[in-house]
Amino acid sequence: MFKATIKSLLSRKLRLVLSALAVVLGVMFVSGSFVLTDTLQRSFTDLFSSAFANVDVSVSPKAEKGKEPEPLTPQAIDDVKAVPGVASAVGDVQGSARPIGKNNKVMTTGGAPRFGFNWTGTGQEKIRDGGRAPAADDEVVVGAYLASSGGFEVGDDIALLTLEPKKTFKITGVFEYAGGRESLGGELAVAFTQPVAQKLLLGQENVFSGITVTAANGTSDDALRDAVAAKLGANYDVKTGATLAKEQADQINEGLKFFNYVLLGFAGIALFVGIFIILNTFSIIVAQRTRELALLRSMGASRGQVIGSVVMEAFVIGLIASIVGLGAGVGVGALLAKIFSSLGGSSLQLAGIGVPMSAVISSFAVGIVVTMIAAVTPALRASRIAPVAAMREAATPDRPLTKITITGALVAAAGGTALGFGFQQASLPLIFGGILVAFVGVALLTPVLSKPMVSLIGRLLSWSMPGLLGRRNSARNPRRTAITAAALMVGISLITGVSVVLTSATKSIEKLASGQLQTDLIISGEGQMEGRPATFGPDVLTKIEKTDGVESAVGWSSDGVLQGEDQMFGIAVTNMPALKTMFALKPESGDLVQLKDDQIGLPEDLATDKGWNVGTQVSLQLAKASAPKTFTVAFVWAKSQVLQGAIVLPPSASKEFRSDGIGQAFVQVKPGTNVADVQKRVEPLLADNPEITVQDRSGFVKQTTSQFDTVLLMIQILLALAILIAVLGVINTLALSVIERTRELGLLRAIGMRRAQVMRMITVESVVISVFGAVLGLAVGLALGVATVQALKDQGISELGFPWMTMVQYLVVAAFVGVIAAILPAIRAARLNVLDAIAYE
Repeated sequence: MFKATIKSLLSRKLRLVLSALAVVLGVMFVSGSFVLTDTLQRSFTDLFSSAFANVDVSVSPKAEKGKEPEPLTPQAIDDVKAVPGVASAVGDVQGSARPIGKNNKVMTTGGAPRFGFNWTGTGQEKIRDGGRAPAADDEVVVGAYLASSGGFEVGDDIALLTLEPKKTFKITGVFEYAGGRESLGGELAVAFTQPVAQKLLLGQENVFSGITVTAANGTSDDALRDAVAAKLGANYDVKTGATLAKEQADQINEGLKFFNYVLLGFAGIALFVGIFIILNTFSIIVAQRTRELALLRSMGASRGQVIGSVVMEAFVIGLIASIVGLGAGVGVGALLAKIFSSLGGSSLQLAGIGVPMSAVISSFAVGIVVTMIAAVTPALRASRIAPVAAMREAATPDRPLTKITITGALVAAAGGTALGFGFQQASLPLIFGGILVAFVGVALLTPVLSKPMVSLIGRLLSWSMPGLLGRRNSARNPRRTAITAAALMVGISLITGVSVVLTSATKSIEKLASGQLQTDLIISGEGQMEGRPATFGPDVLTKIEKTDGVESAVGWSSDGVLQGEDQMFGIAVTNMPALKTMFALKPESGDLVQLKDDQIGLPEDLATDKGWNVGTQVSLQLAKASAPKTFTVAFVWAKSQVLQGAIVLPPSASKEFRSDGIGQAFVQVKPGTNVADVQKRVEPLLADNPEITVQDRSGFVKQTTSQFDTVLLMIQILLALAILIAVLGVINTLALSVIERTRELGLLRAIGMRRAQVMRMITVESVVISVFGAVLGLAVGLALGVATVQALKDQGISELGFPWMTMVQYLVVAAFVGVIAAILPAIRAARLNVLDAIAYE
């Protein structure tokens, strides 16, 4: 029996390849994910080991939750120098510094930091020939990567944004790292003289952000760390360079784990789609081998041997696919790591490409197990073939769809229930599990839907006899058509569901901007300055208020505030009455007036959640405050779509924020004044703040929602693999179907059907199946999207929107996919020799 199985497998090489390809793609994604993250993890570990190579011990102020750490004083450096075993102790100054390119725009990176520091000459940085260290207040040296990417040379001027507005400096040198490297990881670095660095990066004179300590000969890093810690006391964090390198690497690797989970999630979707294809493939294979298996039964083969034959075939296919998929995954992982390392010019030096054991184990476990699970049902069906079936032409008559329909309805209901509970409890496992079970339920219901829907879709293409035959072919085996269409349904439904959510979010923002946001101009930063919002000075807001055509202007500074152990979001508003008008806020209790220094205001939802009312005293810890401060609730505004969860503080509170700059401002122009004219008058006031933009409401909405397009594009790219596998499923089904219908095609050719007509018939069949899968996907995706939007109503997505044009595009793409998928099977069908086809068994 074993020999018969292997001989049968090798005699049908095309079937073997088509069966294995779907598994190969899924395994490739899984193994590639592990190879990619393993390579990046080791690369970042090497990077931070290199970055802290010259650090024996590091001292930094201990940060308390909710408070900005106090900078170090020169006395702390003297105390460290006095510790036995210390060879040197150098004060470090480091903070955010964003360079402005020659196009007058702030230079960005692919996530790498932009920072400034004090040039000490004791680090691993080395100034290239032709340059020198900064000596005057208006001089700096820049990193080699900043110089090359920005086109800067020694002697050029460079503008920088720090805690202060734009300032211009003269470049006196370009520095590099050991081995001539331009950067460690794509950072944009610039070094000042020490006094200038302290003023611009820390906002104070004669203070430091840390101390780098070098051990004397014969003193270990651990011993020196303990001695320094004992000298300074509990208010400082004292760590070895090795510990810092590990912590930084662990932090990056934790983020990479999440990245890996995302990739594996999409790999799971791809495998889920692959299961449909493998199940379909083995169902067709069993149908094609009916006479062969029945003859084996008549010759004495037991049911167990027949099951073993099909499972053995699945095992061989899974094993081969796992090996090929693992090899392809290593290549894909290495390629993605190379691309990742060069994103944003990061120039991350990759560690050697390795194959972690997790990649090997998961490849074989997934490839073999998935294939064998998909083969179980066809194997059981094969074992039930009676020996007398060998004497019949049709051994596999259509079976009733009653059981599978009832089962599908129950499974779909269970999935919908789990999804509902998942949304209600904000449980990701329940949500993902509910979606998965719902997909299975819909897939089980698909056969009962296929005949009427396929017939309806096919009518659009059956204007000729080949088209009519193609429509009937796609409808005559509802189980096969359903499984093939279900594979395509999964990918399209997920993309459609995400599109519905993002369209609804965009529509909600547009409604909010046109309804509740009664402001003409919005002034805000385009991004974050290394963890903090881009800001501008309060004096600029004063100038805006005095600009011709401006009726009122209001701005706020923002920061995290600590209430007990709860981290909350606080904004210090410059003009509360103006904010009330512009945001259409209505009082729930108290009057929405300008706050006194010891008062706060709250939204109704937050007040209800905390149990606070007007007159309640609340203790809040601000970042720069030495101790918590008590505030009294002065007012609560009624439920609103804006400022949800924010505590409004008085303007004076901004002095104790990490940055007292204005992060967002809103301008209302005088009635009858042209908004565009006022915008042109306001923009020059922010010339020293290239990160800040002035936009009207439509521009602000467009900028806010543009990120949704990026999210959708990323998801479409990641789900493209699932759709690719689904396309493979259509090709697979058609190719195997052509083999199964060899005699039928020969008879059609014998009675006069031309090759072109055969190809048209196969193409119509393919297009009908693809469009059917797309229609199913759109329907399921709409249901998922609507359910998600309803669950997110309290999170601000109040409007339901449908991406009609996008959905039409998906249908068109599905039809195109059907045409592409039909090419190879149609050519094979057209090339059949008529006489050989008629004699085919």
